[in-house]
Amino acid sequence: MPHRPSREVEALVAGRHGDPFAFLGMHKASAGVYVRAMLPDAERMAVIDTASGEIVAQGERIHPAGFFVASMPDRNAPFRYRLRVWRGGHWHDFDDIYRFPPVLGELDVHLLVEGNHLASYQKLGAHAVLHDGVEGVAFAVWAPNAQRVSLVGDFNAWDGRRMPMRKRHAGGFWELFVPGLRPGHLYKYELLGAHGELLPLKADPHAERAEHPPGTASVVANPSRHVWQDGGWMNARAQRNDREAPIAIYEVHLGSWRRPEQGRYLSYRELAEQLVPYVADLGFTHIEVMPITEYPFDGSWGYQPISLFAPTSRHGGPDDCRAFIDACHRAGLGLWLDWVPGHFPTDAHGLGRFDGTALYEHADPRQGLHRDWNTLIYNYGRREVTNFLLSSALYWMREYHIDGLRVDAVASMLYLDYSRNAGEWIPNLFGGRENLDAIAFLRRMNELVFGEQTGATTAAEESTAWPMVSRPVYVGGLGFGFKWNMGWMHDTLRYMSMDPIHRKYHHNDMTFGLLYAFHENFILPLSHDEVVHGKGSLLGRMPGDRWQRFANLRAYFAFMWTHPGKKLLFMGGEFGQEHEWNHDSSLDWRSLADPFHAGVQALMRDLNRLYRATPAFYRLDCEPQGFAWIDAANGAESVLSYLRRGREEHELAVIVCNFTPVPRHDYRIGVPRPGHYRERINTDAPIYCGSGVGNAGGIDAEPHPMHGHAYSLQLNLPPLGVLIFTLEP
Repeated sequence: MPHRPSREVEALVAGRHGDPFAFLGMHKASAGVYVRAMLPDAERMAVIDTASGEIVAQGERIHPAGFFVASMPDRNAPFRYRLRVWRGGHWHDFDDIYRFPPVLGELDVHLLVEGNHLASYQKLGAHAVLHDGVEGVAFAVWAPNAQRVSLVGDFNAWDGRRMPMRKRHAGGFWELFVPGLRPGHLYKYELLGAHGELLPLKADPHAERAEHPPGTASVVANPSRHVWQDGGWMNARAQRNDREAPIAIYEVHLGSWRRPEQGRYLSYRELAEQLVPYVADLGFTHIEVMPITEYPFDGSWGYQPISLFAPTSRHGGPDDCRAFIDACHRAGLGLWLDWVPGHFPTDAHGLGRFDGTALYEHADPRQGLHRDWNTLIYNYGRREVTNFLLSSALYWMREYHIDGLRVDAVASMLYLDYSRNAGEWIPNLFGGRENLDAIAFLRRMNELVFGEQTGATTAAEESTAWPMVSRPVYVGGLGFGFKWNMGWMHDTLRYMSMDPIHRKYHHNDMTFGLLYAFHENFILPLSHDEVVHGKGSLLGRMPGDRWQRFANLRAYFAFMWTHPGKKLLFMGGEFGQEHEWNHDSSLDWRSLADPFHAGVQALMRDLNRLYRATPAFYRLDCEPQGFAWIDAANGAESVLSYLRRGREEHELAVIVCNFTPVPRHDYRIGVPRPGHYRERINTDAPIYCGSGVGNAGGIDAEPHPMHGHAYSLQLNLPPLGVLIFTLEP
């Protein structure tokens, strides 16, 4: 009987055979053809000729663990066959997984090794396919240093002996086609590390669906059946994402925006029905979701992801997620994804030491460990790793129609000494602190995103003074579409948190941002980070009695919405949530029964509508020609006044901010043109629960020179209020 020496059988039984396709399945020998199979729970085995349907050989159990060999000395060439197995009192017929040819083509392997397979998600992971005329699921994973990789799941009793995979030696990829398998099954990979050690079971890095936490398995995803209905949006989204477009972003944590009965999560389809119309009614232009790439720990808010290709199962399946994004687009809302390529968690089933070596991360903790978060840092100098990340970025745009990627913690990627003391980091090859590999990765990522020419964009959360973050790569920039203005946020929040009596000493906090406002394409962020970790809510940080706190918040929002830069506000801020955000509970929707909270929400709706209808507030957001101070120097009275301009001469807005609780009557400011200036918004209006100090809806300019202008307005400034005027045509 032709078979390898018993040591190979023992290696297979022990789950330590590194080349199963060379040993299992059908092979030709001088004495005919034979089939070897590892079937631990089988009592008998036979071979069926697929063409005739006849049994052509009976298997002999060679090892009590379930290793069978069937010999066919009368056959002189391999043929298509099936196995018939007696187990559990029944016969079972099935295709032998070891009779199928490779899943990955030679070009796929070449591109993956080269780091240029930018649709790696189509080949790696788990995919329902028709392979060699048979329906089943193809699996492929990268683990170059593993001695053996087996597919385990609820379809093979999680037994690593049953389905060891084929190794493609050219690139260290392992693959297996499982005939007859259907989507919906749970699976992981069982690996023997570089030294033969058995590793914790690993989730699939390219899985497109994951088990609901606390489960940690990957799930074979169904091919998408979603029929997109957002063609109009997709054709126009380049204009919606443009630096000259109005962009007002509602940042949301899907798990805590609203919790229905028993505190469960809303599904993606429920979010489409509830969140989308709510945000659209408030006049926002985009939703930015905190990370929804699958993550194990609720308390990480998604910022420690395990599966960069799988939308979290907390809210439903992949097509449910697509339906939510489609609903956003049909409602005229863009959807940006908070994307995390900077680090990943140390959970045993994740990417850490995936094949027993530092594969996705750096081996040296001075390069590969974030001490602040106890997470691992991607090795951006490894082609296969950057290919993995780049494919993820493109995957969300291609397969989910994501309109933008907000890239998290860019500063932690750019600097080798980020949050490290001397001696805790390794300089680059020039002796500097810049992470050259991460810089190259970010530039390539942005080139690819914008090179797709779909109108999608990117935004960087970058908290340092790194130059040209949002400038094109070809002029030396990082290539992002936008950058969060963290400095503006810190300065202005500090100012607004002060008692008004002290503000005159810190007037510079509100004006300093204009010294650099046009160095980048800025987004002004009041994000989730400003309402957690004991900081309190935005409303909670406003000084004074209850009336003053709400007045301060309304004034701050109006200042933000008229300041150069796109807007981002975290959920709950739009109605002045009292309490600090808690990811485990819903926003306090009951507070909207209070007129003060309802007033903040009404103001936010009016600010968004005015912002979107007034080109002076957005057309030249990123150009110095779009802004001019009227008077930035009145720190003694804590009053600011400024102009916003559009491209046309008549596109002119005037903003006056009074950051003290003292009304100021007959306050004169200069304006550049004659005419009637209509009072579009007064944050002190009674409709917002203000005191009603204002200018009767508008005022005419007088030929009285002031602040370097030939005309001026004589105004009544409300306490802790902002006035917004536009010049009537």
